[in-house]
Parts: sequence; structure tokens; C-alpha cells
Amino acid sequence: MWRIWLLFDPRRALVGLGIFLFVLAILIHFIVLSTDRFNWIEGPHHGVSQMAPLPAAKS
Repeated sequence: MWRIWLLFDPRRALVGLGIFLFVLAILIHFIVLSTDRFNWIEGPHHGVSQMAPLPAAKS
């Protein structure tokens, strides 16, 4: 394992890993927020249908 760090600079590798994980986390959050079920900011988008009222019941 120590030979791998001879090939890569540890600071650059860890900074690159941190940036990659941050971008991945942001991407996953935006994907989850785009779904109707897991959007915790705006809530579910149930389509508002313009339904006519039912006619009065004949008795």
C-alpha cells in the first residue's frame, strides 16, 4: 500500500478525492430533490385538477 503513495502526491490525491466526493454528494442531492417523493423543500407536486362539482343528488 505504501508504494501507491510513491506514485501519487498524497495532498493532491486527498484534495481530489474530497472534491470528487463533494460533487457526488451535490449531484445525489439534486437527483433526489428532482423526484416527487423525496423533495423535502417543496413537498410533493400533486397535479391540481379542475374537476367539475358533482350534480345534486335526486331524492
